[in-house]
Amino acid sequence: MLIKSISGIRGTIGGKPGEGLSPLDVVKFTCAFATFIKGESKNKRIKIVVGRDARISGEMMNNIVTGALQGMGVDVVDVGLSTTPTVEIAVTEERADGGIILTASHNPKQWNALKLLNERGEFINEEEGAEVLRIAENEGYVFADVNNLGKITRNDTYFKKHIDKILALELVDREAIRKANFKVVVDGVNSTGGIVVPMLLEALGVERVVKLYCEPTGEFPHNPEPLPENLRDIAKTVKKENASLGIVVDPDVDRLALVCEDGEMFGEEYTLVACADYVLSKVKGNTVSNLSSTRALRDVTEKRGGSYSASAVGEVNVVKMMKDVKAIIGGEGNGGVILPELHYGRDALVGIALFLSHLAKYGKSCSMLRASFPDYYISKNKIELTHEIDVDRILMEIKEKYKKQPVSTVDGVKIEFDKEWVHLRKSNTEPIIRIYSESESETTADNLAKKIMADIRECIKKQQIAV
Repeated sequence: MLIKSISGIRGTIGGKPGEGLSPLDVVKFTCAFATFIKGESKNKRIKIVVGRDARISGEMMNNIVTGALQGMGVDVVDVGLSTTPTVEIAVTEERADGGIILTASHNPKQWNALKLLNERGEFINEEEGAEVLRIAENEGYVFADVNNLGKITRNDTYFKKHIDKILALELVDREAIRKANFKVVVDGVNSTGGIVVPMLLEALGVERVVKLYCEPTGEFPHNPEPLPENLRDIAKTVKKENASLGIVVDPDVDRLALVCEDGEMFGEEYTLVACADYVLSKVKGNTVSNLSSTRALRDVTEKRGGSYSASAVGEVNVVKMMKDVKAIIGGEGNGGVILPELHYGRDALVGIALFLSHLAKYGKSCSMLRASFPDYYISKNKIELTHEIDVDRILMEIKEKYKKQPVSTVDGVKIEFDKEWVHLRKSNTEPIIRIYSESESETTADNLAKKIMADIRECIKKQQIAV
């Protein structure tokens, strides 16, 4: 399978060109990106940073990408085994013109992808992504002659540089963390988090670390998406070891999930809530998350005297709104924490440092910290449709039906009912409407989703009768 989207090029390894992420496809999209960057940059000589997670196909992909860039006359800084946020930082540190991260994030091991960064170390936007795809489609790239081939420099110092930048943040309290004498279990899902998270914990003064799946073999021991159903092993280990908490990251370390001392999930949605609550307790300011993230962030922001804004789903949209409203922290409800003071990218490492600072100063257990936040439940559902159904018309009819409620159409349709909400989004790749609903009660969140799904089915019936 090959998925070409604005957020990058994803695919399964193997198969025919154009059907999976074959070596030929990797070359094509790498060269298209290099051509795009050349058109954007004022520099005569282009420099691109390349890094990868530890998945099995990473070494092969890295060789192809760096070689293709060299062939395009682009100088490469190869940071090797890395994380998405580390590469983002390396782009600005190297004053590079762009970056490529070789990771399929939380997808299983047969997947890999090219994530594309601009000169600010941020993901390219929708228009820029469309231009890269256009260049690739038209094969609109020209290779360099033998005298102008690019040079490859290898630099393995960026984990330390990334950690040093985190330690330099005023909000990160190493002394409080050291005194708390935490015992932490780390699940690195056998990717690069297994290298860098223990390094960070040691630098923060955490001396008691239990490593689970921290060998960067790329053989994921469980589904690598850090959802509760995939984290049974660490939940058991945290209890068995009498640990203070468990830390889980995805293969490219931009998502952070936490496990409380009793083996219960802190909740991916609440990673950002806890980090934001800590930051806002020190500095007054605004926050941003996407429309499908928990209302709890809005509650803690307003309680601390700040203003909350919701963006369309997608990191690039969150970052844009964070800049617009001058947010001091933001992110997404999938455990993605963005701290602009460090960089504009989801970063599990800075999330860990902020969370441990918060927990150390709080002075009580992880589960008690979780209990201090407003409790909400998100129900996630979807309706599969046929290609003949006009999804946009359905969304418009739902919006009309609930026009007396506060409705946002920034990204699909989001309807608010006091402290409850429902968000409908159509898939860009398949005929599906995703339905997210949230309430203070799990049953109410489910029932709200069922009510909207019944409304959608009614709209579908009307369309079918009209035909």
